[in-house]
Amino acid sequence: MKIIDRLRDDRIHISFEVFPPKTDAGVDSVMDTTAKIAGLNPSYISVTYGAGGGTSKNTAKIATYIRNELGVESLAHLTCASSTKAEVHQLIENLKQLGIENILALRGDIPEGMTFPTEDRYRYAYELVAAIRERGDFCIGAACYPEGHVENEHKEDDIRYLKQKVDSGVDFLTTQMFFDNDIHYNFLYRIREAGITIPVLPGIMPITTASQMKRSQKLSGTVFPRRFLALLDRFGDNPEAMKQAGIAYATDQIIDLLANGIKNIHIYSMNKPDVAAKIMENLSEIIKC
Repeated sequence: MKIIDRLRDDRIHISFEVFPPKTDAGVDSVMDTTAKIAGLNPSYISVTYGAGGGTSKNTAKIATYIRNELGVESLAHLTCASSTKAEVHQLIENLKQLGIENILALRGDIPEGMTFPTEDRYRYAYELVAAIRERGDFCIGAACYPEGHVENEHKEDDIRYLKQKVDSGVDFLTTQMFFDNDIHYNFLYRIREAGITIPVLPGIMPITTASQMKRSQKLSGTVFPRRFLALLDRFGDNPEAMKQAGIAYATDQIIDLLANGIKNIHIYSMNKPDVAAKIMENLSEIIKC
């Protein structure tokens, strides 16, 4: 089933994300983690493509397992910076043959030491979106950045590039993590004014350790509000307390979003089924409304 069809049915949809192992030896562990997250009955599970711009041959394997064995719809990430156009086309064909209907199209991080761009690679995500649209009847998701993309100096440019990407064939968007919901509400206003009307899923990241916060800030450049920083100052040295506080903060964000009429939410669960389960427990009655 195409994810866009679910997002339009006027019900609350919660989705999660898993990432493949760095080596084949970790596949069984990730499969077990994924099965536990699937047991929470999400609307779909997103499978990332590989950190640092690298490809992951296990993305399609895990996405197929989620769909065929666990009975949950899957969203396979596909990046283009680390692959040639010919390789990207083959990956799209492989996903089609496996029966995967949903792809998240991303440029991806540029591998360290690689010359980019080159003529044999897609330079921008909108080019990848167009290539996917040309090669199959897929539901295509893409990323957006409420606080602006780290490579764009002006937010106006960010919205213009996002519109170009959406017009290339994107069905829905998922935001980068943010920790102040007002940033998201303001972003929605700006993109609607620009004519971007497709569904936008806020991406919520439960920060459960101090080191996770530092990694998130380095990768995304996101701003942490004083309210969150106070949690870190008070509980950062106590792992169990910080985990509980981080889950509570993410839950509070989600409740506020739902209370303000947003029905589709994506949780960056980071292969942590216990964190995902606790959030769903916290929302057990709310998501029935």
